[in-house]
Amino acid sequence: MTDSLETLVESTVTSLGLDLEALDLTPAGNKRVLRIAVDRDGGVGIDHITDATRALSEVLDSSDVMGEQPYTLEVTSRGVDRPLTLPRHWRRNEGRLVRLRLAGDDVVDETSVDGRIGASDDTGVEIVGRSTTRYAYTDITSALVQVELNRKDA
Repeated sequence: MTDSLETLVESTVTSLGLDLEALDLTPAGNKRVLRIAVDRDGGVGIDHITDATRALSEVLDSSDVMGEQPYTLEVTSRGVDRPLTLPRHWRRNEGRLVRLRLAGDDVVDETSVDGRIGASDDTGVEIVGRSTTRYAYTDITSALVQVELNRKDA
């Protein structure tokens, strides 16, 4: 993948008020699939996806960054299956159930913590369980939002 492709995609989605979360270009037979995940404060709806798809299609077709080989464009929301890695991910998921993996002295000491995402800032997040504990992002090795089908306190 070229830097010019990423720059073009990022500037296009940013102009729509979206954040570029992932860009993946993979071979698929005799063509390629360009998958782009976007997000924004307040969530991404179908209208945002439609607008982004239309704008990206126009920009990509009018440039030469994709070359001559055919491709399929897929634009999606970030989704809950992607790990929380940036402060904005934590802020956008406040109140959701999350499972953290915390680094210990070695891999054997790695600990799992479940709780709800509380207040967060640029350096860490509060996790609300039986008590509220603040964790620095640097102490978290992975974090995934847990899917809740029947949330009791919603």
